[in-house]
Amino acid sequence: MEAHAVLVSRVRMPDGRSESDLLIREGRIAEIAPTGTLAAPGQAIVEDGAGALALPGMVDAHCHIDKTLWGRAWVPHSAGAVLADRIANGERRRDELGLPDGGAMRALLRQMAASGTTLARTHTDVDPEIGLAGIERVAAATTELKGVIDVEQVAFPQGGLLTRPGTAELIEEALQRGMVQCVGGIDPAALERDSARHLDLVFDLAATYGAKIDVHLHERGTLGAHTMELVIDRTRSYGLQGRVVLSHAVAITEVDRLQAERIAAGLAELRISLTTATVYNTPVLPILDLERQGVNVGAGNDGVRDLWGPYGSGDMLDRTFHLAYRSGFRTDERIASAFDVAVSGGAIALGREPARIEVGAPADLFLVDAATIGEAVAARPTRRLVLKRGVVVARDGRVVADEAFADAL
Repeated sequence: MEAHAVLVSRVRMPDGRSESDLLIREGRIAEIAPTGTLAAPGQAIVEDGAGALALPGMVDAHCHIDKTLWGRAWVPHSAGAVLADRIANGERRRDELGLPDGGAMRALLRQMAASGTTLARTHTDVDPEIGLAGIERVAAATTELKGVIDVEQVAFPQGGLLTRPGTAELIEEALQRGMVQCVGGIDPAALERDSARHLDLVFDLAATYGAKIDVHLHERGTLGAHTMELVIDRTRSYGLQGRVVLSHAVAITEVDRLQAERIAAGLAELRISLTTATVYNTPVLPILDLERQGVNVGAGNDGVRDLWGPYGSGDMLDRTFHLAYRSGFRTDERIASAFDVAVSGGAIALGREPARIEVGAPADLFLVDAATIGEAVAARPTRRLVLKRGVVVARDGRVVADEAFADAL
């Protein structure tokens, strides 16, 4: 038997027009040809696409699975309206609710995978109270779903690095032990009150351990813009081009045009990515303007049904809908731009190879009953089939039983 050989027949390409067969070998798309012209290798698995649209696997570039209550009894929202209230409420109630909850995390990861997400970056809380237990629990949950969805952890100082003594040492321990490959930061000025020290600590840790960086930046207006410029300066001086992400970063939409353009030029030069979650009433990053300026943007769900908010489904196609809708996109071409943020933009932000429906690309893909990407985003139908590295991991909106794909991984 040819390992990992799969023939997916009768699918339409992302342009929505041509119908083709896809031959997958060793986790990559080996051949694409008009329907009926490819012969399946001996004993290859054959999947009938039945005219469905084939789309590349999506990337959730910013989520918090350690906080999720997915699949559990409903917990009414109890946090106050400001960031500090949400941080305090989450820490106060996590022991009461048994968070991070391995069962809830596994349920959410299955939901994400069944919706066509093949790669995710999750920010896991680290502080003196929880220590590294959250990272350990997330690792256990993601290991159980290895091969279904790839998950990268960020050691995230939700309550601060400087304001919570001992947190930096815990993050360094996680890096030393190889538990994470990404250092998180949060609001160096607004929360930590010392932008230089906070960012120096984050960049020193990343440079020492060869790690990536992902900073939550909720800071608004000129304050947030100043922090973005500090990050640009440090990325250049530390030589960490292509390894830094700023999450949220809406300040770039709130300053004058000249400053916004200067920041965008620095981000593009140093390959610093932005990620957006388009949540609640926060501004939406202007993805077309940023694309024209060479700035990479990814997207994520942020929190999904947790103590920070009761909303979310874990479905990146739904998140793409919100991004396109709030951006005012109506044409198929514009909607496809939002979808690309949730595919290539996210992969690039994480330093990964983007999935594509083309020869040689990773066979991370899903099938959906839609005429075009525009319809897929607008209607968000159930994903008919999801493949991860060429292995079928979900059918009709449900992850297949573990034993069904374990031998192929």
